Amino acid sequence: MSNHTGHGHHHGHQSSEHGHHGTAHAHHHDPAAPDWDVMAPLLEQNAELSSEQYTEAARWIAGLPDAPKVRRVLDIGSGPGVISCLLAEAFPEAEVVAVDSTPALLERTRDRAERLGLGGRVTTLHADIPDALAELGQADLIWAGNALHHMGDQRAVLAGFAAMLRPGGTVALVEGGLQPRQLPRDLGFGRPGLEARMEAVQAELFEEMRADLPDARRENEDWAALFAAVGLTPQGTRSFLLDLPAPLGDVARDHVIAEFTRRRDGLADRLEADDHAVLDRLLDPEDPAGLRQRPDTFLLLARTVHLGRRA
Repeated sequence: MSNHTGHGHHHGHQSSEHGHHGTAHAHHHDPAAPDWDVMAPLLEQNAELSSEQYTEAARWIAGLPDAPKVRRVLDIGSGPGVISCLLAEAFPEAEVVAVDSTPALLERTRDRAERLGLGGRVTTLHADIPDALAELGQADLIWAGNALHHMGDQRAVLAGFAAMLRPGGTVALVEGGLQPRQLPRDLGFGRPGLEARMEAVQAELFEEMRADLPDARRENEDWAALFAAVGLTPQGTRSFLLDLPAPLGDVARDHVIAEFTRRRDGLADRLEADDHAVLDRLLDPEDPAGLRQRPDTFLLLARTVHLGRRA
């Protein structure tokens, strides 16, 4: 299991995630293996753009009443390690273990940690969850960023997380939130509502991905109730906004273009011909109405974090 979106959003990101990631978890729908030399930088960019959201979430966790000292963190489905390093900075006395099933992403995690001077506290573990849960050891914080929905039996995996927590420890699930919006509803050409139609298709792909997982079991996605069902006490839910208004800077604009390119390719057999034509125009760098030049491109999304604590 790998959150290959770099902790991105589930329907639309995820390598992404895949990924976040992110990125429609495209590797679940496409039998071809991802090209990590191409995907990993996109996952990193995805997570880096949201670094303030994740840092704010980590500060919220650290500031909870009666929160125990965090000495060991497990980042489940860690992707290229952007969040692992942020967690190491937010919890300066903790060892952070980045857990992923993709060696190329773990290598990028180690490189990032060394660059940031965190190599002594950020380690990596090559493991496929849920099979390797018993190998992970105990933790004070288990961060699962858009990872649990890749588990067929989410309740069983959450129970496994609960068993790994030290007394007072916390599970942080990044699940749900709001899908990204990058363009006005009416672009001035084509049918209005392109992003809503793409999101609907991605939701269908997400359901197909879930149905194909081993031991797939449908759950009401009431995360507080699932925490309680596995013996954890719900500690609250908060959403963290990424709001980059138009006109976008170069880094964010490059990210939006990369995401639309990936989505166009990943949804090729699911969209109508007129929407394909609109996407082709949006991705034409020479077109004044394309993403590279248009002044009204923005990036708005929300990531939701749900917390459960072991008594």
